[in-house]
Amino acid sequence: MSTATYLEQIRQLVELQKVDDEIFAVRQEMERAPREVADLRQKFEASEAQRNKILDKLTHLQEQQKRIALEIDDDSARIKKSKNKLMQVEDARSYHAMMREMDSMEKINRSREEEKVALLEELQLQNDALAELDRTHFTLQAELEVKEEGLQEKLAICNDKLFKLDKLREEASRLVPQPIFMRYEFIRKRLEHPVIVPVREGICSGCHIAVPPQAFIELQRGQQILSCPNCQRLIYWCEHFSQPLEAAPAAPRPLHD
Repeated sequence: MSTATYLEQIRQLVELQKVDDEIFAVRQEMERAPREVADLRQKFEASEAQRNKILDKLTHLQEQQKRIALEIDDDSARIKKSKNKLMQVEDARSYHAMMREMDSMEKINRSREEEKVALLEELQLQNDALAELDRTHFTLQAELEVKEEGLQEKLAICNDKLFKLDKLREEASRLVPQPIFMRYEFIRKRLEHPVIVPVREGICSGCHIAVPPQAFIELQRGQQILSCPNCQRLIYWCEHFSQPLEAAPAAPRPLHD
């Protein structure tokens, strides 16, 4: 084919690729948005589980605190009652027996007082941990609610964009000769995005590997559309164009969306 025909076909393919770039970006966003919500929900659920664990522990500690307080009150009442009885004891034997009993009750009471102090310290630690967690927990919750509310709207916007881009793609693909378009589609369905890429300074910008010298010479001649021997993408020599292809006029758009 002539160089002029070759260059025109390259421009047509690049215009088609530009539409496919936009489609690719929208589909990436449609995959990324739900994934971001799922990741955020996972973080929130982990935070919620940790928070519930602390709340359960606080409930248990508070129940222990009430139990010990009642036991201390009961012991204090018993000690007071024993002291009153002690004043009425007349024989030494009974007196010493009651003194031993009171000593035992006071030791138990002191032990419970120590347990009460330890419980208060643990309660403070758990309340501090809850306050620290809540600083991020409720921020996560608010962020998750916003993202979940906006997800369906974002997906609807993306679907609308895809609908319009699909119509643009139909227009762009009609400008490409059918055999070349079929070749483009064959590659698109089998390789990672994109399909057609420029070669700059002998390097394929798709796989970033040097094009073999003979293939590069043929590419510079501009007589036929070639593929990169390494990644199999369609390639063109960027020096064939006085201005970057990205600045080339866009493919005709349909009159109605």
